[in-house]
Amino acid sequence: MKTKIFSTALLLLTAMIWGFAFVAQVEGANYIGPFTLNGIRFAIGVISLLPVALFFERGRSDPQTRKKTLIYSSLAGAVLFAASMLQQYGIHMTGSAGVAGFITGLYTVFIPIACFLLFKTRTGINIWIGSICAVAGLFLLCYVPGEGLSFGAGEMLLLIGSFFWTAHMIIVDRLGKQLRSLHFAWGQFAVCAVLGLIGTFIFENPTAEGVFAAKWSLLYCGVLSVGVAYTLQIVAQKKADPTFAAIVLSTESVFSAIGGLVFGIDTISLLGYVGCGFIFAGIILSQITLKKKDGGFRDINYIP
Repeated sequence: MKTKIFSTALLLLTAMIWGFAFVAQVEGANYIGPFTLNGIRFAIGVISLLPVALFFERGRSDPQTRKKTLIYSSLAGAVLFAASMLQQYGIHMTGSAGVAGFITGLYTVFIPIACFLLFKTRTGINIWIGSICAVAGLFLLCYVPGEGLSFGAGEMLLLIGSFFWTAHMIIVDRLGKQLRSLHFAWGQFAVCAVLGLIGTFIFENPTAEGVFAAKWSLLYCGVLSVGVAYTLQIVAQKKADPTFAAIVLSTESVFSAIGGLVFGIDTISLLGYVGCGFIFAGIILSQITLKKKDGGFRDINYIP
C-alpha cells in the first residue's frame, strides 16, 4: 500500500512538473525563439540527466546494444525534436499554456487509434467514445462565443505536433524496450539539443540578454522537466500499474491550465474550460478498457 502511494505521489509530481513546463515555455517565448529555447533546454537536460543515467545504469554495453542505442535514439530524437518545435511555435502563437497542454494531450487519444491502423490492435468502444469527447472538447476550447470558431495557425501547429508526439510514444514503446531506458532517453535528448542549436544559428539570432532573461524558463524546462521529471517517471513506473500511470501522467494537461490561470497568462473562456474537461474525459476514457475476468472487471493497459 505504501509503495502504491509513493509511486502515485511521484507520478503526480511528474505530471505537475510537466504541466507547469508549458507556463515556462510561454514565458521563455517572450525572450528567445523556438530553436534557441529547445536547443538550450535540451542541452541542459542532457547535462542534468547524464549523472542519473551513469548512476542507475552503470556498466558497459555490448557493441550491438550501443549500435541500437545510437540508431534508435537518433530516430526517436528526430521525431521528438519535430514534436517539440511544433509545440513551441504553437505556444509562441497562442500564448496559452492551457490550450497548448490540452491540445498536446490529445496524443493519448491518438495512440490507440494509430496502433489500430498500423498494427491492427483491437480497439474498444472506450477509444471511440474518448475520441468523440476529445474532438468535442477541442471544438469548445477553440470556440469563442459571439465570434465563432477560433482555430488559428498556433492551434493547428499544436494539433499537428500531437501527431508527432503520438509517433514518438509509439517509437519509444516499440524500440525503447530493447535498450537501457536512461541511455535511450539521454541519446534522444542529445539529438534534440544538437538539432535545436543548429537551427538556432541558421534561423535565429539570439542575444545574450535574451537568453539571460529566459534563464528561469530554460532551467525549469531543462533541469526539472527533463532531468528530474523523467527520472521520477522511471522510478515510479517500476511499481505502478501502466494504465494507472498513464492516467495520472495525463493530468499534466490539467496542471498546464492551472498554471496558466495562476500566473495570469491564459484567457480561456468558461466554455473553453468546459472543452478542457471534455478533452480530459476523452484522455481518461482512451486509457481505460474494461474486460470481464472471473465474473468481474479489470483495467488493462491499451497501449501494446
